[in-house]
Amino acid sequence: MNYWLVKSEPFKYSWEQFNKDGRTFWDGVRNYQARNNLKGMKEGDLVMYYHSNEGKCVVGVAKVVKEFYQDPTTDDTNWVVVDLVPVETLKTPVTLETIKHDEFLQDIALVRQGRLSVMPLKKHEFDRILELSSK
Repeated sequence: MNYWLVKSEPFKYSWEQFNKDGRTFWDGVRNYQARNNLKGMKEGDLVMYYHSNEGKCVVGVAKVVKEFYQDPTTDDTNWVVVDLVPVETLKTPVTLETIKHDEFLQDIALVRQGRLSVMPLKKHEFDRILELSSK
């Protein structure tokens, strides 16, 4: 299993809306590195859901239920989506500030490549964020 983090601005598509919808395809990715990360996602992989710009925190965990396919919002064949379902809302959202100051998360892509919207996480990073959310 692989672990990932996706970012969404809450006013565009919030964790709350995702939970109401129950399933979504992750679209709008127009960066090649982020697109390649979408292509790397496999069914069953777990995904941290991060609210960017407003809130700046990890708020939930989702799961990949369908691997990449052509983005239905564009005719450009360069872009793909994956289908995600919500798994769990974090008890306590984990803020970017908390992540930046945590000794176990110093190398996390969220800090190193802050503008990237879809990024891989190492298992220990995923587990550490879950641990921080239960404090």
